[in-house]
Parts: sequence; C-alpha cells; structure tokens
Amino acid sequence: MTTSPQEQAPAQPQSEAPGGHPQRWLILGVLCLAVLTVVLDNTVLNVAIPSLTRELGAATSDIQWMINAYSLVQSGLLLTAGSAADRYGRKKMLAAGLALFGVGSLVAGLADSTGQLIAARAGMGVGGALLMTTVLAVAIQIFTPEEQPKAIGIWAAVNSLGFAAGPLLGGFMLNHFWWGAIFLINIPVAVLALVAVVVLVPESKNPHGDRPDLLGAVLSTIGMAALVYAIISGPEHGWTSGRVLLTATVAVVVLAAFAYWESRIPYPMIDMHFFRNRRFTGAVSGGVLITFGMGGSLFLLTQHMQFVLGYEPLEAGLRTAPLALMIVALNFTGVAAKWAARLGTPLAIGLGMAVMAGGLAAIATMASGGYAGTLLGLVLIGTGAAVASPAMSHAIMSAIPPEKAGVGGGINGTVAEFGTGLGVAVLGALLNSRFAALIPVAATSLPAALAAAGSAEEKAEITDAFSSGLETSLLVGALAVLLGGLVAGALLRRAERGDSA
Repeated sequence: MTTSPQEQAPAQPQSEAPGGHPQRWLILGVLCLAVLTVVLDNTVLNVAIPSLTRELGAATSDIQWMINAYSLVQSGLLLTAGSAADRYGRKKMLAAGLALFGVGSLVAGLADSTGQLIAARAGMGVGGALLMTTVLAVAIQIFTPEEQPKAIGIWAAVNSLGFAAGPLLGGFMLNHFWWGAIFLINIPVAVLALVAVVVLVPESKNPHGDRPDLLGAVLSTIGMAALVYAIISGPEHGWTSGRVLLTATVAVVVLAAFAYWESRIPYPMIDMHFFRNRRFTGAVSGGVLITFGMGGSLFLLTQHMQFVLGYEPLEAGLRTAPLALMIVALNFTGVAAKWAARLGTPLAIGLGMAVMAGGLAAIATMASGGYAGTLLGLVLIGTGAAVASPAMSHAIMSAIPPEKAGVGGGINGTVAEFGTGLGVAVLGALLNSRFAALIPVAATSLPAALAAAGSAEEKAEITDAFSSGLETSLLVGALAVLLGGLVAGALLRRAERGDSA
C-alpha cells in the first residue's frame, strides 16, 4: 500500500544550502537557456513547411509526422522522464537531455530525406522530455520556498517567449539560410548549456531510491502518446473516424491500466493519493484550462489574421507577440509574483483566469473590427496568464514531496501538452462546425472555400462566416477558462483551509 503525500516525509536534496544555492540565479539562467531551445522547436518548424515540401519532396503525411514526431514522443515520455530524474539524478538527466537534443538537432539539420528528419525529430523529443521535467525539478531544489514563485515565474516567461518567438526566428532564418539552419542553430546553445550544467548545477535525487516502475513507464508512455495523437488527429480525420476512435480507445484503456497498476504497487511512478489532494487537483484543472484557452485561441487567431485580415505569416506572428511580451515583462520584473503573493494562490489563479477569459471574450467580440480589439484581448490574456500560470505550477510542485520533484515537473509538462492539444482540437472543431453551416459553397476549410468562391460577395460571406465561427469558439473558450478558474480557486481555497485547520 502506498502512503499519502501528507504522510511522506520531505527530504532535502544533499546540495541545497539553507538559504538556497549560492549560484541559484545563474543556474536558473542556464536552465532557462535549455528550456528556450526546446520550446522554440515546438513551433519553429511550422514556417519551414513550404521549404521542406519543395526541397525534400515531402508529402502532406510526411509533414504531419515531422511536426508530430517531436510532440508525441515528448508528451509520451514526460512522466517517465520525471521519474527517471528522481531516481537516477536530475543533473544527469538534464545533461543527457541536452546531449540528445543537440545530437538530434545535428541529424535533423543535415537530413537529406523525410525519414531521417522524422527520426531525428523523435530523438529530439526524447531530449526535450528529459529537459522539460528536470528543469523545473532542479529549480525547486535550489531556491528557497520564498523565492520559488519568482523563479517559476521566470521559467514560465521563458516558455511563453519561446512559444511566440519560434515562428519569428524560423522566418528570419529561412530568409537568410536553408531550412536545415533552423535545427543547427540549436547546437551551440545546447553545447553551452551542457557545459554550464556540468559545471554549475548541483546533483539531487530521491534519497529513498525507489525501484524503477518499468511497467508504469511503458503504460504511461503508450497511453499519453495515444491520447495526444487522438487529439491531434481529430480535427483532420474527424472525431468519429476509425483512426481517432481506435487511438482514443487505446489511450483510455492503457491509462486506466496505468492508474490501476500505480495504485497497487509499493513504488509507484505517480502516487494516486496525489489526486485526493485538493491543492493538486485544483492546480491541475486550472493548468489544463489555462493552456486550453491560450493554445486554442492563438491557433485560431493566427488563421484569422492570415486568411481574413490578409497578414503574412511573419506579420501575424509579430501581431500575436504582445501576449508573450506581457508574460515576459510581468514575470521577469517580479510584478506577477508580487501580485500572486498579495492575493494568495487561490485568488491569484482564479482572478488570473478570469482576466484571461475577458481577453478571449474581447478578441471574440472585437477582432472583426480591426487589430485594436485583438491587441486588447492579447494584453489581457498575457496579464492573466502571467499571474495564474506560475501560481498554478508552484501549487502543483508544492503539493508533491520534494523527492518526487521530477515527477512533478513531468505532470506539469503533461498538463501543458494536454491542455494545448485539447484547446486546439475543441475550439477548432467548434469553429469548423459553425463555419461549415454558414458558408455559401461546399468546402472543408477556409482556403478551399475562398478558392471555390465565384464572386467578391461570396468571398465576403465566407470571411464573415469564419469570423462568426471564431467568435463562437472563443466565447466557449472564455466560458471554459472562467469556470475553470472558479473551480481551481475554490479547490485551492478549501485545501488551504484544511491545512490551517
């Protein structure tokens, strides 16, 4: 029988000083540099699709696997990577992740076939999983509890900066170099970060030395990869298609088996008692809906800017940048951490998500009137996310014993992957359903409908239909984020009251 989180005695890592590691801020800079390379690679490939199609003769299915191989492998391995870091050492796994990511980038940059590029992207996904789980775990170990919210805020800001800068960096590189340069640029960064990790980062691991949960690792990897693949494939192949239903069924069955197995063994990868902790469940639910709203809205908004407002991809990327810039500004200056400290975690998450919901509603109702309404919405979403997202991550990590910090980082990454994929899938499906019901021609997408239009009046009707679909989907997203904030805040408030009692 496993013990509950409250019964597990927290263990301090061997290398932590009472006042935090003396070089903790320098180490955080190194960790953020490592994170930046991984997050950039989530989005940088999108702008290279035309070049890959032309120079490698890549088919549509090849392009999909080039993009999905990275995200599927990374999301599938997050929990396993976190568990391995706790057992074998977070510094070792961080260094291994950087090495794998660098080698994968080299192979990808020099690939001369689609198969080589897909395999290289999968290898980069393994390195990315190790990096994303260990970075947050190491940060928790080297900072004092008072400094952790600010450190996590900076980590969250770097994540947002990488997400927004990916298309911009990719566009710049492709304007000056060949497509392989978007991968080769990772290598000097990975080498620099690897040297810094070896020299600066202290080692820490679970002192209890739990046995490796091999079956749990296999089940979690298969289940999460199948779940993410079903979400990714749903909008393209149809939610009732055989491929999506089969993959979703595999995900549900395997993840149920994983939960059963974890509840039965004495050395689980994830203690199922975590889900009885209101702080943990509140933070996880809030984290899913934060990324649900942000990921889904940006996916739809970039299409609106390019197809309806007529911006080029680079211009569209620049016009969505204020969202990330607000997160970066509020977290790097420590303003968001101060607000969260004054409000308390429950109110910070609830209020931050309410502001995010207001931003989504602003874009939904004012995007058709020009960029001013969109800018207001992006600023509101960025402000809300800057306050709520780090508070949510800190709540997840603080609900898990220190010796399981790697697993906490894996859970945090899994929440982000799942929420983003769900936001893109659900909000995209709502938009497509509304759009298909309103357009005057038979087509399955906005570009196809515009190509089939026979007059300027029909084209105007089609863009109006897309704007109507955008409004509907973003309003649904706003409602989901608002309700999620209320639920998460209430659960966290009850957890705090229970702790004080």
